[in-house]
Amino acid sequence: QVQVVESGGGLVQTGDSLRLSCAASGRTFSSYALGWFRQGPGKAREFVAAITLWGTYYADSVKGRFTISRDNTKNTVYLQMNSLKPEDTATYYCAARDHVTGRPHSDPLGYGYWGQGTQVTVSS
Repeated sequence: QVQVVESGGGLVQTGDSLRLSCAASGRTFSSYALGWFRQGPGKAREFVAAITLWGTYYADSVKGRFTISRDNTKNTVYLQMNSLKPEDTATYYCAARDHVTGRPHSDPLGYGYWGQGTQVTVSS
């Protein structure tokens, strides 16, 4: 069993930066891949970024603005978000999965462990 808890959301203005954190526990931290997803009002949950044994991956909508990283000594994964836009407004979820699941890293169905989410609101 893996527990994940997100933090760091808030209300910011267009162009601002924000860093989300996700603390994971319950298993050796390095043994799983981690992803960030988001769900805006009235929208489906969408992939944002993932960090796996093979590298980092980003949705086209955030590439160049967001950076995912992990600190295995702190059992924490981060999502650094720069140049935020109103369309980035959403609840952001951290999720964990085994490194190999047979599903793409962008597929939420491949992730078995989810946090409760943290709200990010970007005002124009």
